[in-house]
Amino acid sequence: MKKILDACCGSRMFWYDKQNKDVLYMDNRQLDDTLCDGRSLKVEPDVVADFRFMPFDDNSFYHVVFDPPHLIKAGESSWLAKKYGKLDESNWKSDIKQGFDECMRVLKTNGTLVFKWNEDQIKLAEILKVIDYEPLYGNKRAKTHWIVFMKAGDS
Repeated sequence: MKKILDACCGSRMFWYDKQNKDVLYMDNRQLDDTLCDGRSLKVEPDVVADFRFMPFDDNSFYHVVFDPPHLIKAGESSWLAKKYGKLDESNWKSDIKQGFDECMRVLKTNGTLVFKWNEDQIKLAEILKVIDYEPLYGNKRAKTHWIVFMKAGDS
């Protein structure tokens, strides 16, 4: 089993090594498309699965990256929806909570979770109200947030 899970890899935009041998790339879709500006967009996960129902055992990964879709308002076939995915406006809160719970379930005790969120349409404060975990640290002033959590272990 690989050490790291990217639970919503998309096109692996922020990875320096998009084929990192320690990372299992997961997404709920596969896509090979051309955006309106002519750029190619490929979503090629190792595992096609929904972040709300991960097909992994408890305590499987040392590190999880959770970068779920952050949009609720985007046209179904828009380049934004293709590139970033889209949440259902009517149940995004339960989807994010369930995804967060799944990330923590598959994370090893004392493992780290990095959560990435862009607050263009939903503020980070709203996300933090929905989840049952307290962040360790992260950037508080940017529009795109990277926040680190640690799965609690026995004291």
